[in-house]
Amino acid sequence: MAFKYFAMFALMAVASAAVLPVAVKHIEYPDAPAEYQFQYSVHDDHTGDIKSQQEERHGDNVVGQYTLIDADGYRRVVDYTADEHNGFNAIVHREPVKTAIPVAKVIAPIAKVYSAPIAKVSLPVAKVAYPAYHY
Repeated sequence: MAFKYFAMFALMAVASAAVLPVAVKHIEYPDAPAEYQFQYSVHDDHTGDIKSQQEERHGDNVVGQYTLIDADGYRRVVDYTADEHNGFNAIVHREPVKTAIPVAKVIAPIAKVYSAPIAKVSLPVAKVAYPAYHY
């Protein structure tokens, strides 16, 4: 019985292949090396988000730099390169920020702190007896 199904499916596959012509077009792309160049930057004084990046690629060689302001107020500058032979290499520099980042100034009156006398209260301690367990 299984042989009949196999023969029927094989006959249907041959018939459908003969009816539907298949056109295959092979497209060859030139082996040109990858070339690009980009840069972006963000400078938001309100949030303190200041960063930038630039990168360019010629073939398998990538050269770039990015900068950002760390939470401790230093600017991190990362110069990096990447190529097929050496892989990814980065040199990191940290430098203090030369321009002051605006910080919101809040002036609030200093409230006087008053202390109340501490009342001495003694509370009874409840004694609880637990049954002894024998293991």
